[in-house]
Amino acid sequence: MRLGVISDTHGLLRPEALRALRGVQLIAHAGDVGDPQILAQLKVIAPVIAVRGNVDTEQWARELPASMVIEANGASLYILHNLQHLDVKPESSGFHAVISGHTHEPKQFEKNGVLYLNPGSAGPRRFHLPVTLATLDLTRKPLRAEIVMLLPA
Repeated sequence: MRLGVISDTHGLLRPEALRALRGVQLIAHAGDVGDPQILAQLKVIAPVIAVRGNVDTEQWARELPASMVIEANGASLYILHNLQHLDVKPESSGFHAVISGHTHEPKQFEKNGVLYLNPGSAGPRRFHLPVTLATLDLTRKPLRAEIVMLLPA
């Protein structure tokens, strides 16, 4: 099972992102969606789970939780927008991965047996940062993501 991980679209869903997500079975949006149509477009590809980011302040976004836990293909994933707001100890709670956004910087690292994944920003380019998303193969343990460059750096 492949999970598509996207964040910080800020109202812009690029065709490159749609192409990169083809074939995933589930999509996680780690906040700063920016427009509810983003989620509707993603749902054409696969079921979508999404959390609210700091720019998601309009009425439609109030339905999005600040964080959520999902179980997919035997993996327990904790999803939130800003990693600084993490209020659990992932390794003690049995999570295999923590997915976040907010910084616009793609990054993955392992700490205490837990994968921490930020797919970067798939929306408007910010500063010198790349435009990216990630895919995560939930059939392989330990979990490792593939960061997908959507535009040349």
